[in-house]
Amino acid sequence: MTQSVAFIGLGAMGYRMAAHLPKYFEKVYVWNRNFSKAEQHATEYGTTAVELTQAVQADVIFSCLPTSEDVEALIDGLEIKSGSIWIDCTSGVPEAARRLAEKLKAQNVDFLDAPVSGQTVGAENATLTVMVGGDVDAFERAYPAMAAVGKLIQHVGESGAGFAVKAINNMLLAVNLWSVAEGFSTLKAHGVNLDAALNCINASSGKSLVTETIFPQRVLSREFSVTFGLPLLAKDTGIALDLVKDAKLPAPILSLTQSLIQAANLTAEPNSDFSAAVKMYESWTKITLK
Repeated sequence: MTQSVAFIGLGAMGYRMAAHLPKYFEKVYVWNRNFSKAEQHATEYGTTAVELTQAVQADVIFSCLPTSEDVEALIDGLEIKSGSIWIDCTSGVPEAARRLAEKLKAQNVDFLDAPVSGQTVGAENATLTVMVGGDVDAFERAYPAMAAVGKLIQHVGESGAGFAVKAINNMLLAVNLWSVAEGFSTLKAHGVNLDAALNCINASSGKSLVTETIFPQRVLSREFSVTFGLPLLAKDTGIALDLVKDAKLPAPILSLTQSLIQAANLTAEPNSDFSAAVKMYESWTKITLK
């Protein structure tokens, strides 16, 4: 039985995810590199801000950091509670998950790579999709903790599988985002009303998350609200392309999309949302999507 849960990394996603845990668990520890943020979370949601060494004595430990390198550096040298489960919600590298699973197994700690999808609104409403790689028994034991933050909790395979699914998911998001930018620029060049076109497409076979929410709420509105940074999408498309290369598969569309997203990231303003990648295409076409 899980007696205590910890959440490490209180960024845009982690801060909201950790807020749900006190509803289900009596002891919820939080830690962040900027410790004042952990203290703020404790005041706001009734969690307990603790030092990292105490956080890793919980029965279930969540982490949500920018990269796998951050997680590996954090874990290195830590004395983690024997018998605990580490759930890494970072959008990470599959090979890193396998390394960490093997390393922590030697300490009698199970490691699950469990990245999430659903953006900050999903974290706010506890409706995230959690794609989990790792030991099935550990997945079943950790399920109640993950269910506190997500709606679909899906075991997808062995260690690294969760990170792989997330990387490919975000690559497909990038493909869709770029293709919609090209398609709607074409429509505007032909004098089509974009809002009307969007209504048609969202009732037709071309609809997607990009056309239903991202384009109307961020691009056509020109708001580009920052919920998922463009540098993180660039990272994830790179992980996805590495997976393609490891499998020795041809992937002309994914390869091109990764190059476009990397270029958009290099030319974007600091702290840009992933949706701002369309601005690079707008600079080529001289067509503003609004």
